[in-house]
Amino acid sequence: MLGLPKGSLETATLALFAKAGWKISQNARSYKPTIDDPELDGRFVRAQEISRYVEHGFFDCGLTGRDWVVENGSDVVTVCELIYSRASNSVSRWVLAVPEDSPVRAIKDLQGKRIATELVRTTREFLAKQGVAAEVEFSWGATEVKVPDLVDAIVDLTETGSSLRANKLRIVDTILETTTQLVANRKSWADPAKRAKIETIALLLQGALNAESKVGLKFNLPKVKVQEVVSTLPALRNPTVSPLSDAAWVALETIIDESVVRTIIPTLKSHGAEGIIEYPLNKVVY
Repeated sequence: MLGLPKGSLETATLALFAKAGWKISQNARSYKPTIDDPELDGRFVRAQEISRYVEHGFFDCGLTGRDWVVENGSDVVTVCELIYSRASNSVSRWVLAVPEDSPVRAIKDLQGKRIATELVRTTREFLAKQGVAAEVEFSWGATEVKVPDLVDAIVDLTETGSSLRANKLRIVDTILETTTQLVANRKSWADPAKRAKIETIALLLQGALNAESKVGLKFNLPKVKVQEVVSTLPALRNPTVSPLSDAAWVALETIIDESVVRTIIPTLKSHGAEGIIEYPLNKVVY
């Protein structure tokens, strides 16, 4: 049984599984998806709950945030980290934020103050380690709008900080960094058949993520130019070099970061490359 996150991560998760090779279909009113793999059965639940259901054995494995594993104190196996989210493929942060004009400048300034957050347990533990006694209350959402009228500060999740800035909030400190993780139930992980399936899921999901920022590049090049091209273009280390029917030419193929393609292609052309083809990748497995 596979736990899939319902809510903000849902669309990105379905897209990732599709790229990894699994088609997951769902009815808008159903929490039980159809997966084109007879070995997989899944359920959509809130990411906040998945680690508990994995720990208790309802799910053999599931995708959830490291933050909710920590918040729930779940005893699970972390199979792999999958850095993707609703807005960007970057690490998200739970940050303590206050209004821009707040006198609070450091954690110690929150002594005796009131803080709203979904991450209550983790926030309390963080404050305790700092020797700060503050009232931490659970927030059901729309946390940014509660300061300064209802609370003095909030602890909220941010990827880019744009929502906080839009609400005229200032970050004081980071409570926790989090990414999506594939976690497994300990008994399921000890079962050879289930572990093999979970490891396959991890391998292909990671391969799909590895491919997101990269593209394949292949081109023909005069044989006498190979060493010159490879030595001057770091992204082309260890390309595949294949002979062509014309002995004076070879074909090169490599994987590079998509961000450097616009620089590399003109340079290749200036070195005499022809038939340059850029193509997308579904998975890159290291």
